[in-house]
Amino acid sequence: MISRHKNATTTPGTRQRMSGSDAPAAVLALRYGVSEETARKGKRRDSVQDLSATPHNLQIETEQETIQWIVSPSRADGSPGGGGRSVA
Repeated sequence: MISRHKNATTTPGTRQRMSGSDAPAAVLALRYGVSEETARKGKRRDSVQDLSATPHNLQIETEQETIQWIVSPSRADGSPGGGGRSVA
């Protein structure tokens, strides 16, 4: 069974057929039911495997207070902090 991530509009087989085709992107888009942009990308790809959909960079920064809470063994009021376990 072919596994593809939930955002993939094409399968590895479709991508392989697109990348090896001499047909224009518009023709491939109609043939495979994808946008012309997807067909253009398919023609340029070196690999037919799914690429990661995970962002490479977060759009927000973690607040310094949150970082301190995570790395501290306990909070000032004595309650447990995020602290993570130490590995022996």
